[in-house]
Amino acid sequence: MRRYAPLVLAGALMAAACSGDDGAAPAVPEEGFTVLSPPAVSSPPAVSSPPAADPPTPDGGDGEADQPTPDGPDGEADQPTPTPSTTAEPVAVPTELPAIALSFVEVARLDAPTAVRTRTGSTSLYVAERAGRLVELAGDDLVPRTTPVLDISGEVSTDGERGFLGFDFSTDGALVWTMHNDLDGTSVVTEWALDDDGLVDLPTRRELLRVDQPFSNHNGGDVHRGPDGHLYIGLGDGGGSGDPERNGQNPTTLLGTLLRIDPTPDDDRAYSIPPDNPFVAGGGAPQVWAYGLRNPWRFSFDSATADLWIGDVGQNLYEEIDLLPAADGGGRGANLGWNDLEGDQPFAAETAPEDHIAPVVVYDHSAGRCSVTGGFVYRGEAIPALDGVYVFGDLCDGVVRGYAPGLGVAPLNLRALGASLISFGLDRDGELLTLGSDGRIHRIVAG
Repeated sequence: MRRYAPLVLAGALMAAACSGDDGAAPAVPEEGFTVLSPPAVSSPPAVSSPPAADPPTPDGGDGEADQPTPDGPDGEADQPTPTPSTTAEPVAVPTELPAIALSFVEVARLDAPTAVRTRTGSTSLYVAERAGRLVELAGDDLVPRTTPVLDISGEVSTDGERGFLGFDFSTDGALVWTMHNDLDGTSVVTEWALDDDGLVDLPTRRELLRVDQPFSNHNGGDVHRGPDGHLYIGLGDGGGSGDPERNGQNPTTLLGTLLRIDPTPDDDRAYSIPPDNPFVAGGGAPQVWAYGLRNPWRFSFDSATADLWIGDVGQNLYEEIDLLPAADGGGRGANLGWNDLEGDQPFAAETAPEDHIAPVVVYDHSAGRCSVTGGFVYRGEAIPALDGVYVFGDLCDGVVRGYAPGLGVAPLNLRALGASLISFGLDRDGELLTLGSDGRIHRIVAG
Protein backbone atom coordinates (compact mmCIF):
# COMPACT_ATOMS: atom_id res chain seq x y z
CA MET A 1 0.00 0.00 0.00
CA ARG A 2 0.96 3.48 -0.37
CA ARG A 3 1.81 5.49 2.69
CA TYR A 4 0.10 2.72 4.45
CA ALA A 5 1.62 3.23 7.85
CA PRO A 6 0.74 0.68 10.49
CA LEU A 7 -2.99 0.19 10.43
CA VAL A 8 -3.34 -0.42 14.11
CA LEU A 9 -4.72 3.01 14.85
CA ALA A 10 -6.20 4.16 18.08
CA GLY A 11 -9.82 5.05 18.52
CA ALA A 12 -13.23 3.64 17.78
CA LEU A 13 -14.98 3.41 14.45
CA MET A 14 -17.86 5.88 14.68
CA ALA A 15 -20.62 6.98 12.35
CA ALA A 16 -20.90 10.59 11.33
CA ALA A 17 -24.33 10.17 9.81
CA CYS A 18 -26.79 12.95 9.23
CA SER A 19 -30.00 12.75 11.19
CA GLY A 20 -33.13 14.71 11.83
CA ASP A 21 -36.86 14.51 11.45
CA ASP A 22 -36.76 15.83 7.92
CA GLY A 23 -34.33 13.18 6.67
CA ALA A 24 -30.71 13.15 5.65
CA ALA A 25 -28.86 15.85 3.83
CA PRO A 26 -28.46 15.16 0.13
CA ALA A 27 -25.29 13.48 -1.04
CA VAL A 28 -23.18 16.35 -2.39
CA PRO A 29 -20.41 15.62 -4.92
CA GLU A 30 -16.86 16.14 -3.67
CA GLU A 31 -13.96 18.00 -5.19
CA GLY A 32 -11.08 15.90 -6.46
CA PHE A 33 -13.26 13.22 -8.08
CA THR A 34 -13.45 12.74 -11.85
CA VAL A 35 -16.18 10.59 -13.36
CA LEU A 36 -15.38 9.38 -16.85
CA SER A 37 -17.91 8.23 -19.41
CA PRO A 38 -19.18 4.97 -17.94
CA PRO A 39 -19.79 1.83 -19.99
CA ALA A 40 -23.36 0.63 -20.17
CA VAL A 41 -24.10 -1.68 -17.27
CA SER A 42 -25.40 -5.14 -17.97
CA SER A 43 -29.05 -6.02 -18.15
CA PRO A 44 -30.12 -8.23 -15.29
CA PRO A 45 -30.26 -11.97 -15.92
CA ALA A 46 -33.55 -13.81 -15.74
CA VAL A 47 -33.98 -14.80 -12.12
CA SER A 48 -36.79 -16.27 -10.10
CA SER A 49 -36.10 -13.84 -7.29
CA PRO A 50 -33.47 -11.18 -6.64
CA PRO A 51 -30.26 -13.09 -5.84
CA ALA A 52 -28.66 -12.46 -2.46
CA ALA A 53 -25.00 -11.59 -2.58
CA ASP A 54 -22.47 -13.49 -0.53
CA PRO A 55 -20.25 -11.60 1.45
CA PRO A 56 -17.13 -11.19 -1.29
CA THR A 57 -5.26 -2.04 0.50
CA PRO A 58 -4.20 0.27 -0.97
CA ASP A 59 -0.84 0.10 -1.45
CA GLY A 60 1.79 2.23 -2.31
CA GLY A 61 4.99 1.14 -1.08
CA ASP A 62 7.85 3.41 -1.39
CA GLY A 63 6.11 6.30 0.04
CA GLU A 64 2.54 5.45 -0.75
CA ALA A 65 -0.34 3.94 1.02
CA ASP A 66 -1.52 0.58 -0.16
CA GLN A 67 -4.62 -1.37 0.48
CA PRO A 68 -4.20 -3.21 3.38
CA THR A 69 -1.32 -4.10 4.84
CA PRO A 70 -2.17 -4.18 7.91
CA ASP A 71 -1.91 -4.05 10.49
CA GLY A 72 -5.01 -5.07 8.86
CA PRO A 73 -6.33 -5.95 5.34
CA ASP A 74 -9.88 -6.43 3.92
CA GLY A 75 -12.96 -8.52 3.34
CA GLU A 76 -16.34 -9.26 1.78
CA ALA A 77 -18.77 -11.94 0.82
CA ASP A 78 -19.32 -14.40 -1.98
CA GLN A 79 -21.33 -13.77 -5.09
CA PRO A 80 -24.19 -16.14 -5.73
CA THR A 81 -24.95 -17.37 -9.22
CA PRO A 82 -28.36 -16.15 -10.50
CA THR A 83 -30.94 -18.89 -10.94
CA PRO A 84 -32.42 -19.05 -14.46
CA SER A 85 -36.15 -18.59 -14.78
CA THR A 86 -38.69 -17.78 -17.41
CA THR A 87 -39.57 -14.48 -15.76
CA ALA A 88 -37.05 -11.66 -15.38
CA GLU A 89 -37.25 -9.65 -12.19
CA PRO A 90 -36.39 -5.97 -12.70
CA VAL A 91 -33.18 -4.69 -11.13
CA ALA A 92 -33.43 -1.22 -9.67
CA VAL A 93 -31.41 1.48 -11.39
CA PRO A 94 -30.92 4.54 -9.20
CA THR A 95 -32.20 7.81 -10.60
CA GLU A 96 -30.18 9.89 -8.16
CA LEU A 97 -27.50 9.33 -5.60
CA PRO A 98 -29.08 8.50 -2.25
CA ALA A 99 -29.85 11.12 0.34
CA ILE A 100 -30.23 8.97 3.41
CA ALA A 101 -29.00 8.82 6.98
CA LEU A 102 -26.72 5.86 7.59
CA SER A 103 -24.88 4.59 10.61
CA PHE A 104 -22.59 1.79 11.76
CA VAL A 105 -23.62 -1.03 14.08
CA GLU A 106 -20.76 -3.06 15.49
CA VAL A 107 -21.30 -6.80 15.00
CA ALA A 108 -17.93 -8.27 16.00
CA ARG A 109 -14.35 -7.50 16.90
CA LEU A 110 -11.40 -9.63 15.78
CA ASP A 111 -7.64 -9.40 15.32
CA ALA A 112 -6.79 -7.50 12.11
CA PRO A 113 -9.63 -8.81 9.91
CA THR A 114 -8.92 -8.69 6.20
CA ALA A 115 -11.81 -10.40 4.38
CA VAL A 116 -15.31 -11.69 5.12
CA ARG A 117 -17.55 -14.16 3.31
CA THR A 118 -20.69 -16.22 3.74
CA ARG A 119 -20.98 -19.94 3.06
CA THR A 120 -23.79 -21.95 1.50
CA GLY A 121 -25.62 -23.98 4.14
CA SER A 122 -24.49 -21.81 7.03
CA THR A 123 -25.93 -18.71 8.71
CA SER A 124 -22.48 -17.70 9.97
CA LEU A 125 -20.03 -15.08 8.77
CA TYR A 126 -16.47 -16.20 8.06
CA VAL A 127 -13.60 -13.77 8.55
CA ALA A 128 -9.90 -13.98 7.65
CA GLU A 129 -7.46 -12.53 10.16
CA ARG A 130 -4.23 -11.24 8.72
CA ALA A 131 -2.00 -13.39 10.90
CA GLY A 132 -3.45 -16.59 9.40
CA ARG A 133 -6.70 -17.60 11.08
CA LEU A 134 -10.11 -18.15 9.48
CA VAL A 135 -12.76 -17.46 12.12
CA GLU A 136 -16.46 -18.37 12.10
CA LEU A 137 -18.88 -15.89 13.63
CA ALA A 138 -21.85 -18.06 14.52
CA GLY A 139 -25.49 -17.51 15.45
CA ASP A 140 -27.61 -14.39 15.36
CA ASP A 141 -25.14 -12.74 17.75
CA LEU A 142 -22.17 -13.63 15.52
CA VAL A 143 -20.11 -15.03 18.37
CA PRO A 144 -16.64 -16.34 17.35
CA ARG A 145 -16.33 -20.10 17.64
CA THR A 146 -13.64 -21.18 20.07
CA THR A 147 -11.88 -23.29 17.45
CA PRO A 148 -10.92 -21.46 14.25
CA VAL A 149 -12.01 -22.94 10.95
CA LEU A 150 -8.35 -22.80 9.87
CA ASP A 151 -5.14 -21.71 11.58
CA ILE A 152 -1.99 -21.42 9.46
CA SER A 153 -0.52 -18.56 11.48
CA GLY A 154 2.84 -20.33 11.70
CA GLU A 155 3.13 -20.24 7.91
CA VAL A 156 2.10 -16.65 7.18
CA SER A 157 4.33 -13.61 6.73
CA THR A 158 2.85 -10.30 7.82
CA ASP A 159 5.76 -8.13 6.72
CA GLY A 160 4.81 -5.08 4.69
CA GLU A 161 1.43 -5.69 3.10
CA ARG A 162 1.56 -9.44 3.41
CA GLY A 163 -0.66 -11.80 5.37
CA PHE A 164 -3.74 -13.98 5.01
CA LEU A 165 -5.45 -11.64 2.58
CA GLY A 166 -8.41 -13.37 0.95
CA PHE A 167 -10.60 -16.45 0.64
CA ASP A 168 -13.86 -17.74 -0.77
CA PHE A 169 -16.04 -20.85 -0.67
CA SER A 170 -17.18 -23.18 -3.42
CA THR A 171 -20.79 -22.96 -4.52
CA ASP A 172 -21.84 -25.85 -2.28
CA GLY A 173 -19.79 -24.64 0.68
CA ALA A 174 -17.74 -27.85 0.81
CA LEU A 175 -14.42 -26.25 -0.18
CA VAL A 176 -12.61 -23.07 0.78
CA TRP A 177 -9.89 -21.40 -1.28
CA THR A 178 -7.43 -19.20 0.58
CA MET A 179 -4.66 -16.79 -0.42
CA HIS A 180 -1.77 -15.93 1.88
CA ASN A 181 1.89 -14.96 1.77
CA ASP A 182 4.18 -17.69 3.03
CA LEU A 183 7.25 -16.99 5.14
CA ASP A 184 9.24 -16.18 1.99
CA GLY A 185 6.58 -13.70 0.87
CA THR A 186 5.28 -15.86 -1.98
CA SER A 187 1.56 -15.59 -2.71
CA VAL A 188 -0.01 -19.02 -2.26
CA VAL A 189 -3.54 -20.09 -3.28
CA THR A 190 -4.70 -23.26 -1.50
CA GLU A 191 -7.82 -25.41 -1.54
CA TRP A 192 -9.17 -27.08 1.61
CA ALA A 193 -12.18 -29.31 2.26
CA LEU A 194 -14.39 -28.72 5.29
CA ASP A 195 -15.49 -31.52 7.61
CA ASP A 196 -18.93 -32.17 9.10
CA ASP A 197 -18.20 -29.67 11.90
CA GLY A 198 -17.45 -26.90 9.42
CA LEU A 199 -13.72 -26.93 10.15
CA VAL A 200 -10.94 -27.36 7.61
CA ASP A 201 -9.82 -30.96 7.21
CA LEU A 202 -6.07 -30.33 7.16
CA PRO A 203 -5.05 -33.49 5.23
CA THR A 204 -7.18 -32.32 2.28
CA ARG A 205 -4.84 -29.39 1.70
CA ARG A 206 -4.17 -28.93 -2.02
CA GLU A 207 -1.95 -26.14 -3.33
CA LEU A 208 -3.26 -24.57 -6.51
CA LEU A 209 -0.90 -21.75 -7.32
CA ARG A 210 2.30 -20.02 -6.15
CA VAL A 211 3.40 -16.57 -7.36
CA ASP A 212 6.76 -15.12 -6.31
CA GLN A 213 6.58 -11.56 -4.97
CA PRO A 214 9.66 -9.38 -5.60
CA PHE A 215 8.63 -6.83 -2.94
CA SER A 216 6.55 -6.88 0.23
CA ASN A 217 3.85 -4.55 -1.08
CA HIS A 218 1.25 -4.65 -3.85
CA ASN A 219 0.32 -8.25 -3.17
CA GLY A 220 -3.36 -7.95 -4.10
CA GLY A 221 -4.85 -10.92 -2.28
CA ASP A 222 -8.56 -10.87 -3.09
CA VAL A 223 -10.19 -14.16 -4.09
CA HIS A 224 -13.72 -14.60 -5.46
CA ARG A 225 -15.79 -17.39 -6.82
CA GLY A 226 -17.25 -15.67 -9.85
CA PRO A 227 -20.82 -15.92 -11.12
CA ASP A 228 -19.50 -18.45 -13.66
CA GLY A 229 -18.17 -20.69 -10.88
CA HIS A 230 -14.53 -20.03 -11.75
CA LEU A 231 -12.00 -18.65 -9.28
CA TYR A 232 -10.84 -15.05 -9.75
CA ILE A 233 -7.60 -13.99 -8.05
CA GLY A 234 -6.27 -10.42 -7.78
CA LEU A 235 -2.50 -9.86 -7.86
CA GLY A 236 -0.66 -6.54 -7.60
CA ASP A 237 2.27 -5.55 -9.80
CA GLY A 238 4.82 -7.01 -7.37
CA GLY A 239 5.54 -3.77 -5.54
CA GLY A 240 8.31 -1.24 -5.62
CA SER A 241 7.61 2.34 -6.54
CA GLY A 242 6.27 2.89 -10.03
CA ASP A 243 6.27 -0.78 -11.11
CA PRO A 244 10.05 -1.02 -11.72
CA GLU A 245 9.69 -4.41 -13.43
CA ARG A 246 6.88 -3.06 -15.63
CA ASN A 247 4.69 -6.03 -14.81
CA GLY A 248 1.47 -4.09 -15.27
CA GLN A 249 1.85 -3.90 -19.06
CA ASN A 250 3.16 -7.46 -19.39
CA PRO A 251 0.31 -10.01 -19.60
CA THR A 252 2.83 -12.86 -19.75
CA THR A 253 3.48 -12.43 -16.02
CA LEU A 254 0.87 -13.15 -13.35
CA LEU A 255 1.72 -9.94 -11.48
CA GLY A 256 -0.46 -6.88 -12.05
CA THR A 257 -3.37 -9.03 -13.20
CA LEU A 258 -6.71 -10.56 -12.42
CA LEU A 259 -6.49 -14.33 -12.88
CA ARG A 260 -9.33 -16.71 -13.79
CA ILE A 261 -8.94 -20.45 -13.28
CA ASP A 262 -11.09 -23.55 -12.85
CA PRO A 263 -10.02 -24.86 -9.42
CA THR A 264 -11.78 -28.20 -9.78
CA PRO A 265 -10.36 -29.94 -12.86
CA ASP A 266 -11.44 -33.41 -13.89
CA ASP A 267 -7.88 -34.77 -13.78
CA ASP A 268 -4.98 -34.57 -11.32
CA ARG A 269 -3.89 -31.04 -12.28
CA ALA A 270 -3.97 -28.34 -9.61
CA TYR A 271 -6.41 -26.37 -11.80
CA SER A 272 -7.41 -26.01 -15.41
CA ILE A 273 -7.68 -23.01 -17.72
CA PRO A 274 -11.19 -22.05 -18.85
CA PRO A 275 -11.18 -22.38 -22.65
CA ASP A 276 -12.56 -18.85 -23.12
CA ASN A 277 -9.73 -17.14 -21.21
CA PRO A 278 -8.27 -14.43 -23.47
CA PHE A 279 -4.68 -15.71 -23.78
CA VAL A 280 -5.28 -19.44 -24.18
CA ALA A 281 -3.91 -19.24 -27.71
CA GLY A 282 -0.94 -17.05 -26.75
CA GLY A 283 -0.02 -13.41 -26.21
CA GLY A 284 -0.12 -13.71 -22.44
CA ALA A 285 -0.24 -16.16 -19.57
CA PRO A 286 -3.29 -18.43 -19.98
CA GLN A 287 -4.41 -17.77 -16.39
CA VAL A 288 -4.71 -14.01 -17.01
CA TRP A 289 -8.20 -12.56 -17.41
CA ALA A 290 -7.31 -8.83 -17.24
CA TYR A 291 -4.05 -6.90 -16.74
CA GLY A 292 -2.68 -3.38 -16.33
CA LEU A 293 -3.46 -3.37 -12.60
CA ARG A 294 -1.34 -1.85 -9.87
CA ASN A 295 -2.89 -3.34 -6.76
CA PRO A 296 -6.47 -4.63 -7.03
CA TRP A 297 -6.78 -4.95 -3.26
CA ARG A 298 -10.53 -5.52 -3.50
CA PHE A 299 -12.79 -6.38 -6.42
CA SER A 300 -16.35 -7.74 -6.58
CA PHE A 301 -19.16 -8.87 -8.84
CA ASP A 302 -22.60 -7.28 -8.90
CA SER A 303 -24.83 -10.12 -7.68
CA ALA A 304 -27.68 -8.99 -9.96
CA THR A 305 -25.80 -8.35 -13.21
CA ALA A 306 -22.40 -10.10 -12.82
CA ASP A 307 -20.64 -6.83 -13.74
CA LEU A 308 -17.07 -6.77 -12.39
CA TRP A 309 -15.90 -3.84 -10.23
CA ILE A 310 -12.26 -3.26 -9.26
CA GLY A 311 -10.83 -0.78 -6.79
CA ASP A 312 -7.25 -0.40 -8.03
CA VAL A 313 -4.85 1.36 -5.67
CA GLY A 314 -2.85 4.15 -7.26
CA GLN A 315 0.71 5.41 -6.89
CA ASN A 316 1.16 8.84 -5.34
CA LEU A 317 -1.55 10.94 -6.93
CA TYR A 318 -4.65 9.09 -8.16
CA GLU A 319 -6.97 6.21 -7.21
CA GLU A 320 -9.30 4.50 -9.65
CA ILE A 321 -12.42 2.35 -9.89
CA ASP A 322 -12.89 0.14 -12.92
CA LEU A 323 -16.22 -1.19 -14.19
CA LEU A 324 -16.15 -4.16 -16.56
CA PRO A 325 -19.74 -4.97 -17.62
CA ALA A 326 -20.67 -8.61 -18.08
CA ALA A 327 -22.45 -7.67 -21.31
CA ASP A 328 -19.09 -6.54 -22.74
CA GLY A 329 -17.27 -9.70 -21.69
CA GLY A 330 -16.70 -8.88 -18.03
CA GLY A 331 -13.17 -7.60 -18.62
CA ARG A 332 -11.96 -10.46 -20.79
CA GLY A 333 -8.47 -9.44 -21.95
CA ALA A 334 -8.88 -5.89 -20.63
CA ASN A 335 -5.81 -3.66 -20.28
CA LEU A 336 -6.53 -1.27 -17.41
CA GLY A 337 -3.58 0.96 -18.08
CA TRP A 338 -1.01 0.74 -15.28
CA ASN A 339 1.87 1.71 -15.42
CA ASP A 340 1.49 3.74 -18.59
CA LEU A 341 -1.25 5.55 -16.69
CA GLU A 342 -2.06 6.29 -13.08
CA GLY A 343 -5.82 6.68 -13.03
CA ASP A 344 -6.51 8.55 -16.25
CA GLN A 345 -3.24 10.51 -16.19
CA PRO A 346 0.10 9.73 -17.88
CA PHE A 347 2.62 7.97 -15.67
CA ALA A 348 5.32 5.96 -17.50
CA ALA A 349 4.05 6.88 -20.96
CA GLU A 350 2.69 10.00 -22.59
CA THR A 351 -0.38 8.27 -24.00
CA ALA A 352 -2.69 5.47 -22.98
CA PRO A 353 -2.20 1.96 -24.41
CA GLU A 354 -4.21 1.47 -27.59
CA ASP A 355 -6.38 -1.20 -25.97
CA HIS A 356 -6.81 0.65 -22.69
CA ILE A 357 -10.12 0.40 -20.78
CA ALA A 358 -10.58 3.68 -18.93
CA PRO A 359 -11.68 3.75 -15.28
CA VAL A 360 -15.13 5.08 -14.42
CA VAL A 361 -13.96 7.03 -11.35
CA VAL A 362 -10.62 8.67 -10.60
CA TYR A 363 -9.90 10.66 -7.45
CA ASP A 364 -6.90 12.49 -6.07
CA HIS A 365 -5.20 12.48 -2.69
CA SER A 366 -6.48 15.80 -1.41
CA ALA A 367 -8.51 16.06 1.79
CA GLY A 368 -6.71 13.18 3.49
CA ARG A 369 -7.46 10.53 0.86
CA CYS A 370 -4.73 8.01 0.01
CA SER A 371 -5.89 4.58 -1.17
CA VAL A 372 -9.13 3.22 -2.57
CA THR A 373 -10.92 0.44 -0.71
CA GLY A 374 -13.11 -1.32 -3.25
CA GLY A 375 -16.61 -2.35 -2.22
CA PHE A 376 -19.84 -3.78 -3.62
CA VAL A 377 -22.93 -2.87 -5.57
CA TYR A 378 -25.65 -2.88 -2.93
CA ARG A 379 -28.50 -5.35 -3.58
CA GLY A 380 -29.83 -5.79 -0.05
CA GLU A 381 -33.36 -4.97 1.11
CA ALA A 382 -32.82 -2.89 4.25
CA ILE A 383 -31.70 0.32 2.48
CA PRO A 384 -33.77 0.63 -0.72
CA ALA A 385 -32.25 4.01 -1.60
CA LEU A 386 -28.88 2.32 -2.11
CA ASP A 387 -30.10 -0.34 -4.54
CA GLY A 388 -27.80 -0.42 -7.56
CA VAL A 389 -25.22 1.93 -6.03
CA TYR A 390 -21.57 0.84 -5.87
CA VAL A 391 -20.40 1.54 -2.32
CA PHE A 392 -16.68 2.02 -1.67
CA GLY A 393 -14.31 4.03 0.51
CA ASP A 394 -10.78 5.22 1.12
CA LEU A 395 -8.29 3.66 3.50
CA CYS A 396 -7.17 6.94 5.04
CA ASP A 397 -10.12 9.32 5.22
CA GLY A 398 -12.63 6.57 6.06
CA VAL A 399 -15.47 8.17 4.10
CA VAL A 400 -18.04 5.74 2.68
CA ARG A 401 -19.04 6.83 -0.82
CA GLY A 402 -21.42 5.77 -3.53
CA TYR A 403 -21.13 5.75 -7.30
CA ALA A 404 -23.92 5.17 -9.81
CA PRO A 405 -23.14 5.14 -13.55
CA GLY A 406 -24.34 8.35 -15.10
CA LEU A 407 -24.98 9.96 -11.72
CA GLY A 408 -21.51 10.45 -10.32
CA VAL A 409 -19.89 10.00 -6.92
CA ALA A 410 -20.91 11.42 -3.56
CA PRO A 411 -20.23 10.70 0.11
CA LEU A 412 -23.03 8.75 1.79
CA ASN A 413 -23.11 10.74 5.04
CA LEU A 414 -21.05 8.06 6.78
CA ARG A 415 -17.47 8.06 7.93
CA ALA A 416 -15.22 5.68 9.82
CA LEU A 417 -13.30 7.58 12.48
CA GLY A 418 -10.30 6.44 14.48
CA ALA A 419 -9.48 3.49 12.21
CA SER A 420 -8.50 2.81 8.63
CA LEU A 421 -11.18 1.43 6.31
CA ILE A 422 -9.63 -1.91 5.35
CA SER A 423 -12.41 -3.66 3.46
CA PHE A 424 -16.07 -4.10 2.67
CA GLY A 425 -18.16 -7.24 2.75
CA LEU A 426 -21.72 -8.54 2.58
CA ASP A 427 -23.62 -10.54 5.16
CA ARG A 428 -25.99 -13.39 4.34
CA ASP A 429 -28.79 -10.89 3.64
CA GLY A 430 -26.68 -8.83 1.26
CA GLU A 431 -26.21 -6.02 3.78
CA LEU A 432 -22.95 -4.10 3.73
CA LEU A 433 -20.15 -4.72 6.22
CA THR A 434 -16.96 -2.77 6.86
CA LEU A 435 -13.72 -4.03 8.37
CA GLY A 436 -11.54 -1.58 10.27
CA SER A 437 -7.90 -1.57 11.27
CA ASP A 438 -9.02 -1.54 14.91
CA GLY A 439 -10.48 -5.02 14.39
CA ARG A 440 -14.10 -3.92 14.44
CA ILE A 441 -16.61 -5.27 11.95
CA HIS A 442 -19.61 -3.02 11.38
CA ARG A 443 -22.86 -3.38 9.49
CA ILE A 444 -24.12 -0.31 7.61
CA VAL A 445 -27.72 0.40 8.50
CA ALA A 446 -30.25 3.08 7.70
CA GLY A 447 -31.20 5.73 10.20
